[in-house]
This record gives sequence, C-alpha cells and structure tokens, in this order.
Amino acid sequence: MDNKIKKHSMGIKQSFIRHIYADHNNSSAVKRAVADLLHILDSDIHKKGLNIGSGYSKIHKQISNLDIMDGPFVDYVSDGHSLPFPNDSFDLILAQESLEHFEDPFRAVCEVYRVLRPQGFFYVQVPFIIGYHPGPTDFWRFSKEGIRKLVEQAGFNCESIGISVGPATGLYRVLVEFIATFFALVCEKSYLPVKGVSALLFYPIKMLDLILMKSPQCDRIAGGYYAIARKDV
Repeated sequence: MDNKIKKHSMGIKQSFIRHIYADHNNSSAVKRAVADLLHILDSDIHKKGLNIGSGYSKIHKQISNLDIMDGPFVDYVSDGHSLPFPNDSFDLILAQESLEHFEDPFRAVCEVYRVLRPQGFFYVQVPFIIGYHPGPTDFWRFSKEGIRKLVEQAGFNCESIGISVGPATGLYRVLVEFIATFFALVCEKSYLPVKGVSALLFYPIKMLDLILMKSPQCDRIAGGYYAIARKDV
C-alpha cells in the first residue's frame, strides 16, 4: 500500500510540474515546431526518430525513447554522452529540456550528429531564465547565441531558432523560486509547499507572454529557446 501511495504521489507531482510549473513543451511555439518535424516520420513508416531525455512520455510511435533512468516507454537507458547506436541511425532526433542536465552537452550534440542520417533533423530545446532544477544534476543555461553555438560546433546547419517560452515565463519561474526560497528562511520544510502554491497563484503571469513576445527586447529574459538544425552531409 505504501508503494502505491508513493507512486500515486509521484505521479501527481510529475503531472503538476509538466502541466503547470514547467509546461515549456506545451507552448504553442514548441508544439507547432515539433508537429512540423513529426511529419518527417509520418511520410515514411521506415523512418526512425529518437527522443533524448524523454522521461516517461511517448510522442510518436516511430520514436524510440532514451533516458538516464528506466521506466515506462523508455527503450534505452544511457546518459547520452555516448549513444548506443551506429552512425546514421535516425532521421529525426529531439532533446527537449534535457541538455542542461548533461555534464558536457557539446559532446552530446556531437553524438547526435554522428547517429543522425544525412539530411536528418535535430530539434533541441533548452532553458535560459529558470531556476536550478537538478534532475539529477543541472549544469547549463543557454542564450540565443548559446544554442546556435551548441548545434553549429557539432557540424549542424542551424535552420532556425525560436523562443520556446517568453519573458513572462522567465519572470514566473524566478518569482516562484524567490518566494519559496524566502519562506525557507523561516522553515526549510516549507520550500516545496510554498513553491507549489506560488506556482498556482502566479500562473496567470505566463499569459503576458502573448504581449511580451512582440517586444524587440524579448530575448533579455526569455524562459528558453529551441533550435531546428539539419545534418547536411
């Protein structure tokens, strides 16, 4: 019974994080970019994809999942620095909100280049303005120039860069962390409950991205970026 309660509690926590607090993958810009790339697989049942740092989600039947921990829908367990695949294995590779947890994301992207087929596409999505979130570690943040450097140093042609979530989301993530950290001064155990309540209370702040994304200075505190890169040869 205790294990069932623990699993249920963990499921609620993960759902809250994915759909409320850290819902970057649900932004309209991200969903549109990913949907366009998934058409590559829809056009040919023999084409294959890989989702690096997939967690326990399955986004397409032709995409295999790779994560550092085993679990539902995880096909391969690896830290991603040395991918367990031969050269030219995949037509599409995705890494959403995962490379910040890699000790050497530049090496990891070089591995992506190796296992991607010529003319294949790499979708990478990384945070810029959000708080520290170990899973199990947290090493990096990437600016607009940073995400371009990340893909180009591996040999990719960077076709486009976009903001995954804008300045309002960046403010929201820092504000929630600030309030929870402040209350932890009084009682350390209050950190997570206060963070949860703050995440719900200030969620409407994210809606301001609809306006702020039009600002010529929206890159200053964007919550994160995505890039679409192609392997030409």
